[in-house]
Amino acid sequence: MGEVQKGLFSVIQKLKGTIEQELRIVLLGLDNAGKTTLLKNLASEDVNTITPTQGFNIKSVTSYGMKLNVWDIGGQRKIRSFWKKYLEKTDLLIYVIDSADKKRFEETGLELSELIDDENMKGVPVLIFANKQDLATASPASEIAEGLNLHTYRDRKWQIQACSALSGEGVQDGMNWISCNIVNAKRAA
Repeated sequence: MGEVQKGLFSVIQKLKGTIEQELRIVLLGLDNAGKTTLLKNLASEDVNTITPTQGFNIKSVTSYGMKLNVWDIGGQRKIRSFWKKYLEKTDLLIYVIDSADKKRFEETGLELSELIDDENMKGVPVLIFANKQDLATASPASEIAEGLNLHTYRDRKWQIQACSALSGEGVQDGMNWISCNIVNAKRAA
């Protein structure tokens, strides 16, 4: 990188400000929904070699001048009972749904509803990624939102975003929503 570019980069960094705020994000969803793929995509890592998460992964991603500490917790049935232990002081819940796995929509809806009702989640915004939209059998995000009765969540901000964590399509739109609704609100607080 040339000296002029380095200088310009440092000026831009100063104009943007240093990273003052951190967001604690919990990334949940049933097994095989694409949580780890989504996280690796956000961290600009290779998404071709992913194995099921046994326990959890933590990654820090810098976005929009904020440090996003993302807790990716496995979605296997035996691990779900531990989800609630990670909810304290959460700034945002990202919930990932496999849009092509219609047989599990009821199960994922029940899990999401249980999370939303948890005391630690009171008022916490929710971003739902309707993942695997690149598959022909994927249900549209609007249909999933209706099936999950998202319109009944009136005590918090929420968004459903169609995406493909594998290709990255729609992921940045979800990050933009986080920036507009969560990051800016946190800065104003």
